[in-house]
Amino acid sequence: MSLEEHRIKIDTIDTDIIRLLNERADVVHEIGVIKKREGLEIYAPEREEKLLRSLILKGEGGRLPEISIRAIYREIMSAALALEEDLKIAYLGPAGTWTHQAAIGKFGHSVKYLPQPTLTDVFQQVRKGVADYGVVPIDNSSEEANRDVFRLFINHPLKICAEISLPIEIYLMSNLALAGIRKVFGHPSILAASRAWFARQSQVFEFIETASTSQAAEMASTSAESAAVGGGLAAEIYQLQLVAVKIQDESQIGRFSVIGHKSSPPTGEDLTLLAVAGIEIGKTIVEVLGLLEKRGVSPVGVGGHEVPTHGAETNAIIRIEVRGHADDPDVALAIADIENSGKAVTVIGSYPQRA
Repeated sequence: MSLEEHRIKIDTIDTDIIRLLNERADVVHEIGVIKKREGLEIYAPEREEKLLRSLILKGEGGRLPEISIRAIYREIMSAALALEEDLKIAYLGPAGTWTHQAAIGKFGHSVKYLPQPTLTDVFQQVRKGVADYGVVPIDNSSEEANRDVFRLFINHPLKICAEISLPIEIYLMSNLALAGIRKVFGHPSILAASRAWFARQSQVFEFIETASTSQAAEMASTSAESAAVGGGLAAEIYQLQLVAVKIQDESQIGRFSVIGHKSSPPTGEDLTLLAVAGIEIGKTIVEVLGLLEKRGVSPVGVGGHEVPTHGAETNAIIRIEVRGHADDPDVALAIADIENSGKAVTVIGSYPQRA
């Protein structure tokens, strides 16, 4: 088959794809009408992950890898959400951060994004209904940031309804070639995470700390002999070229959470995040793990931090992620056991476990 014949075949396939996408949009619209009539959530993370897993299985043996199937259908589903409702997503900004990148990875480009200056603002925008959902980092290199986000979950009636995993890949971005770069802007943690790469280069750099990766990219776009370190989205927003990619010293997966007014319904493959108040971190963790084991509930992650009180005592908040949904009988019984032991428990959310 000639090149021209291949192109004609592609045109025919594309015509069929557009026709089928429009048919899909019509069906999605009808589903949206039913959901609105019955007062159901427009966005259904449990259905979304189930659909993606099904599509990946159907694509086995084909040329498209899982990451490509997810990316293609992310935008198809994003367009469908935008058709049904002007979906608004608040996230910890500014634009171009990894949280912004994670939000796009979950909701696509067709919905409306609302960058917020603080975690508190993200929670408030969702609680007040200004935003339908929020996206926040759930595991941060800063213990203070981890403490702040869990305090917000405890003090607000919002729940995690979906999780997002994002590889944290650090890029060197500039409008210059490497040899012309003298100054490098970056958030302190990102500069530290790429220190070994810079040490291997033959030239000397001046490192300038910024409040965010977005600010670093913005400054690099307007300063002479400058570059920034950060994510690819920041380079795209500030029209910088990628001079070097994946310069991080170690691989790292960032975890982010989608927050809303309800947890996701059970799917059979879920995780639940709990916050438990105790007197001392180590003792509280041991006691809670024992109660979980008694009910056959498996923990997948444990952490904790101290919360100073007004008196001499120091309270502890531990966070435990377990397999299963809060509505599953074994998990529900384990939560009741923890409460009966005299500890305050907050179910921060249940959400589909990504395959």
